[in-house]
Amino acid sequence: MLGRLFRPIASAFAALFLCLSASPALAADISFEKAPLTVTTADGRAHAFTVELALESEQRAQGLMNRREMAGDAGMLFDFGETRRVLMWMKNTYLPLDMLFIASDGRIETIRENAVPLSESIIDSGVPVAFVLELNAGSAERLGIAPGDHVESRQIAASPQAARP
Repeated sequence: MLGRLFRPIASAFAALFLCLSASPALAADISFEKAPLTVTTADGRAHAFTVELALESEQRAQGLMNRREMAGDAGMLFDFGETRRVLMWMKNTYLPLDMLFIASDGRIETIRENAVPLSESIIDSGVPVAFVLELNAGSAERLGIAPGDHVESRQIAASPQAARP
């Protein structure tokens, strides 16, 4: 009987902990390794970026939230460690973004352009993917990046789920 009374309280404390751990003050403690990444379009043009790597769940949860600017040749690569349908959102993200949803072999499957800052609307990969690359909004159109183009990086090449011939 006593256990049933404490379960809701324990759940409330767990929820409070999750909310506090996502606060901007605590988020400053999360750091991201940087790595080079190249997007090669169907016509052979290569576009180089330096991306931050979101590899751990805390890093993926933080993403680019609370940032006010990002260099034009920068971005963030989310590695989900498996291939699955991915749902993203822009809560607490001030930068408009293009999201490139990438298969385990580096092929761009879907692009969601111009994600609206601070929106809680779900942005769906539509198909199973292993990675998401976030770039400044307008990058995909400006550089001619489209589904079917290829993303190369050390992280994607090292992916254990990568399907290579």
